[in-house]
Amino acid sequence: MGQLTEQETRSRHITPAIKDAGWPVKRIREEYSFTDGRIVTRRTRGEYRRSGQKKVDYLLFYKPNIPLAVVEAKKRTKPLGSGMQQGLDYADALEHARDLDVPFVYSSNGKAFLEHDRTETGGERERRIPLDQFPSPDELWHRYRQWKGLDEEDEDVVLQDYYKEVDGKTPRYYQRVAVNRAVERIAKGQDRLLLVMATGTGKTYTAFQIIWRLWKSGQMSRVLFLADRNILVDQAITNDFRPFGERMTKIRNHEPEKAYEIYMALYQAVTGGDTYDDIYTEYSKDFFDLVIVDECHRGSAKANSEWRDILEYFEPAVQIGMTATPKETEDVSNRYYFGDPVYEYTLKQGINDGFLAPYRVVRVGLDRDLEGYRPEKGKRDRHGREIEDREYTRTDFDRDLVLSERTKRVAEKITEYLEETDPYSKTIVFCEDIEHAERMRQALVNENPQRVDEDSRYVMRITGDSDEGKRELDNFIDPESRYPVIATTSQMLSTGVDVQTCELIVLDRNIRSTTNFKQIIGRGTRIREEFDKVSFTIMDFRGVTRHFADPEFDGTPEQEYEPGPDDSPVPPDDEDLSPDSEPTEDDLDDITADDDDGETGRKYYVDDVTVEVINERVKYYTPEGDLVTESLTDYTRRNVREQFASLDDFLQRWNRADRKQAVIDELEKQGVFIEELRQEVDKDLDPFDLICHVAFDAEPLTRSERAKKVRESDYFDQYGEEAREVLDALLDKYADEGIENIEQKEVLDVDPLTQLGRPVQIVQRFGGKNEFDDAVQELEDRLYQMA
Repeated sequence: MGQLTEQETRSRHITPAIKDAGWPVKRIREEYSFTDGRIVTRRTRGEYRRSGQKKVDYLLFYKPNIPLAVVEAKKRTKPLGSGMQQGLDYADALEHARDLDVPFVYSSNGKAFLEHDRTETGGERERRIPLDQFPSPDELWHRYRQWKGLDEEDEDVVLQDYYKEVDGKTPRYYQRVAVNRAVERIAKGQDRLLLVMATGTGKTYTAFQIIWRLWKSGQMSRVLFLADRNILVDQAITNDFRPFGERMTKIRNHEPEKAYEIYMALYQAVTGGDTYDDIYTEYSKDFFDLVIVDECHRGSAKANSEWRDILEYFEPAVQIGMTATPKETEDVSNRYYFGDPVYEYTLKQGINDGFLAPYRVVRVGLDRDLEGYRPEKGKRDRHGREIEDREYTRTDFDRDLVLSERTKRVAEKITEYLEETDPYSKTIVFCEDIEHAERMRQALVNENPQRVDEDSRYVMRITGDSDEGKRELDNFIDPESRYPVIATTSQMLSTGVDVQTCELIVLDRNIRSTTNFKQIIGRGTRIREEFDKVSFTIMDFRGVTRHFADPEFDGTPEQEYEPGPDDSPVPPDDEDLSPDSEPTEDDLDDITADDDDGETGRKYYVDDVTVEVINERVKYYTPEGDLVTESLTDYTRRNVREQFASLDDFLQRWNRADRKQAVIDELEKQGVFIEELRQEVDKDLDPFDLICHVAFDAEPLTRSERAKKVRESDYFDQYGEEAREVLDALLDKYADEGIENIEQKEVLDVDPLTQLGRPVQIVQRFGGKNEFDDAVQELEDRLYQMA
């Protein structure tokens, strides 16, 4: 009898042992993927691949969405603990914090189990368990409860089911961790909680599941959900909170409602302002059991705000603050009020997991921005007003002084970028104020006359004072609506507006606050693969992407690019000093418009000063967020040689790997830019040849040359005609697309392999699954035999 594969070890030994311990089949999830894998984009729109998807061999659930253990399997011939380090890494990723929620990790080779108990603090963390003594669900749950400090009376709350979607939608792993932690803390008596989750990661859905479980368990009977934007409340009612149905109401018209269980409210609707009394005082202080504040950084963190008055009035209630950008300043603190975050999920994690879109930065340097502008003495503006004699910089432009040519140049670059990528990519242009947004709209109309002739909504100003623009907001948000394409704005679209297919964010506004910057970047982070939205671009005219270097910023771009005067604004293939006041529902985007007759307004308008693009530079960021200041080839050479002392070291690692893609993924994880490097070298090389060539000066072979060498060898002699046909197709696949694709299980389900039969028929050409796997492994060995 031959050696058992890992899959055979699992099916014959490990899975039966787990089932015999009392784990029902529906609680055992095999080959459980918990991330989608980071998106790596290519030049052609919509072309991309995913890298580094994380999965475990088994994830064991006590109840749906309450996981307890990870099990990693290895071949029967491997030492018992060989899977343990991988299991620990994956458990870390599932929990996403050192205070783990999946505390039990097991490794097995089908002969026994090795347990790593992360709840153990005083005794032995690791122990060997005979195959027939795997812990039962109740045993692990009892140990889990002890670890979490949960009493038996807490079980009704902690074990309450999630809402089950009709379409089968389940929480992503980080949403599950956030919900479970919040429910467990509340069950234990904690009454102030903070959840920090990056924009686009489903804060509202997470809030719904928390409320649902507490409400269904009877722990909370009346809940208040507070937001400061109508669109946030309305979107929640229509989408995530829809299952509450008739038990839910929206407080409106300053009228208190008391006959419902779930109350949705704009905070302006429950405070009186200058017109009404504070209607929240018409509820008793203990009326609500739970208060959830969405985007809590925008008000509740301020000790003297109306938000805080509401929270302090309902002091007996459990209160949860939710935000993507917690504020911590001398006067504003989320942590002071809500405490340290119960859970955090960052932009960087979301991008690396493949749940958020990666992005690149195009920095455009204009001469007047970088060199400044000082008017000659006695210079007068368009309206005959003498311009104050001082040096004006980009922090002054469009706020104190307007250079008409500058606005035109920005509009030209935006148009040029869209024409070279996709003229119908949803675009948001952030301007200094409403007047600037209107001038930018006019400039973009002038640059795109044919597009505007097709539909006047091609460019729209969407600001707080524009009824016409606000009427088009729903169309701008709708992924299936082509128009509007470009929206100029100031504050209104900076937060709370879910433009899922936004592919270009233009920054022509000074941004002082990292919090505000994060919110703006969040407008582009959604992924909609069915609409070819998998990444987005930030075009920066103000140098505000300096916030990437801020320690508070946790998500770095794939690439930064500064085009020269005659260069395309599209990056090579690779893949404020004014107050940032937080906008409210009725914010009119800081109107400072000049009426253009020279009688009012505080801006100077200058029409006869030229403005040009002057600089170009390509920059990259490492996964840790450090700027790469040397050439990409020099950086790669140094980076790879830090990991591999010599070419022989790299070759040994490559040849030992069962899957070459695992080596590629690890290199990318360590900051090697495969796609970008391929473009810089200007050769379509296999990643293996690319690394050997750049890092160790080896002479590269193209994929076609490698495939040809295999065909000319005696490799095919050992196989029959039918098997040779399959191997020949795999070589064609390698030559066209690379090693990554022939290693994927799905390779048998795509052309040209589908022309040879169904996967089971193809495998039988070799005599079976093991023989097919061996043939593919030898094919890879032959491809890199020169190593």
